[in-house]
Amino acid sequence: MNIGNKSLPQTAQSIPTKKRDWIGIFFHILFICSALVGVFSLATIVWFLFSEGLPAFRQAGVLDLVFGDLWLPPALFGIFPMIVASLASTIGAVIVGVPVALFTAVFLAELAPQWLANIVRPAVELLAGIPSVVYGFFGLVIIVPAIEVIFNIPAGNTILAGIIVLAIMILPTVITISETSLRALPPVYKEGALALGASNIYSIFKVLIPAAKSGILTAIALGVARALGETMAIIMVMGNAPAMPGSLLDPARTLTANIAMEMSYATGIHASALYATGIVLLVFIVILNAVILYINKKRAY
Repeated sequence: MNIGNKSLPQTAQSIPTKKRDWIGIFFHILFICSALVGVFSLATIVWFLFSEGLPAFRQAGVLDLVFGDLWLPPALFGIFPMIVASLASTIGAVIVGVPVALFTAVFLAELAPQWLANIVRPAVELLAGIPSVVYGFFGLVIIVPAIEVIFNIPAGNTILAGIIVLAIMILPTVITISETSLRALPPVYKEGALALGASNIYSIFKVLIPAAKSGILTAIALGVARALGETMAIIMVMGNAPAMPGSLLDPARTLTANIAMEMSYATGIHASALYATGIVLLVFIVILNAVILYINKKRAY
């Protein structure tokens, strides 16, 4: 009796070694090809944007295009007012939305009774599935008129309206990933803090949240990317004025809204300037990801 063969599982005995090797090689190649799809897609997008946008940078000049304050195609292509509007709406959405999202994630992960969590969690997930145009309708019908009444201004299509809509839109992303990060922590973290005499709330803010910092920062980065790249809802609630905003109660146009509104009829250098706007957006996203990676790496060391 062959004891060596008897110790192997029946399925392993039935498959020849050479066949198993070929299956392993096939899946290894499949995994590599799947990973390269994302890299190839990114490289293609970057190449396309730069090939189409560089003529605008050459003709208008990098400084004049990025820091110019007048957008009057086909003569002037200053996108600085739209950069300011994009940053103002995104930063405002983060200031308003991230604390709410983080507190909700803590509530779901640590404090909520099971029956209540089973109600709140599906509601949060449903927010993620609502189309952006529906958020735009909500902002146009509810938030814009409310701003008009509260601040006594003739038109509520302002940066403030965009901030509120974007803050609501980033909630599901930040809540879901933050809650997952908190639930992934070993129970010994909280148990150790409680054993040392810390209160439940103190343990959450001083132990759990710092321990889940990497996942929470990733959630915030994805929320910022969602806010920075949003188009349809912003077009509907922010007024679409390509001028430098003086306050949060002024209408404005973001970079994404500028591309969406004018790409359908732009030609020549005008179209190239819109692709250059996409390059600026891409640079913002790269900087954001680099900052998050740097913070996480610094924390790891």
